[in-house]
Amino acid sequence: MKAKGGLVYSSEFGRMCPGCSKPIDSCQCKQKQPSSQSKDGIVRVSRETKGRKGSGVTLIKGLSGSEDELKKLTTLLKRKCGAGGALKDGIIEIQGEHRDKLVEELQKLGYKAKKAGG
Repeated sequence: MKAKGGLVYSSEFGRMCPGCSKPIDSCQCKQKQPSSQSKDGIVRVSRETKGRKGSGVTLIKGLSGSEDELKKLTTLLKRKCGAGGALKDGIIEIQGEHRDKLVEELQKLGYKAKKAGG
């Protein structure tokens, strides 16, 4: 199936949204998309390998807080797991399979955490 093409850059307006064909600054698609984080107060810890050439990462979604708070939490969780990781778009990624350990740590820190996915 071929993806729908569209204008992605204009010399007059700069970067264009491929969805609505408007400049990124006035894109209507961003407002329609639901937030990737759930608003029910539950932190979900899942595992994903998609797009990582088979290497698995553990994803932590649903955390609220400022960017600095999330960076500190990311550092703490990486240290507890002894693994690398990153904070991307409000989602913490920890390299490797650490769901059980991360759920336990998050619950100790006072978060309502549960394993998500298979």
